[in-house]
Amino acid sequence: QLQLVESGGGLVQPGGSLRLSCLASGSTSEYYTIGWFRQAPGKEREKVASISIGGQSTSYVDSVKGRFTISREDDKNMVYLQMNDLKPEDSAVYYCHAQAVRGNPYWGRGTQVTVSS
Repeated sequence: QLQLVESGGGLVQPGGSLRLSCLASGSTSEYYTIGWFRQAPGKEREKVASISIGGQSTSYVDSVKGRFTISREDDKNMVYLQMNDLKPEDSAVYYCHAQAVRGNPYWGRGTQVTVSS
């Protein structure tokens, strides 16, 4: 069974940067499409970015295009979300999500990102 643990969240000023990390354990991450989701208070959870098995394909929600970059290092069972030029509306709990071709999805417990001056 795959376990996902996020890290790297925190408080940052507008315009600043953070890099979120997602460590997979219990199985190898290379067989999973990995996504980052976020949920702000009172809002629905939304997919921010995803990266395909093998890493050849990535996708982003329009609001983060050009500012966020998702990447993966399967030899380390790690997935990253580099977030630049952060805005207050990026504040949310960020979750790592893994989905194999077959089977149930897996979620981490989330890491809080707060963008405020």
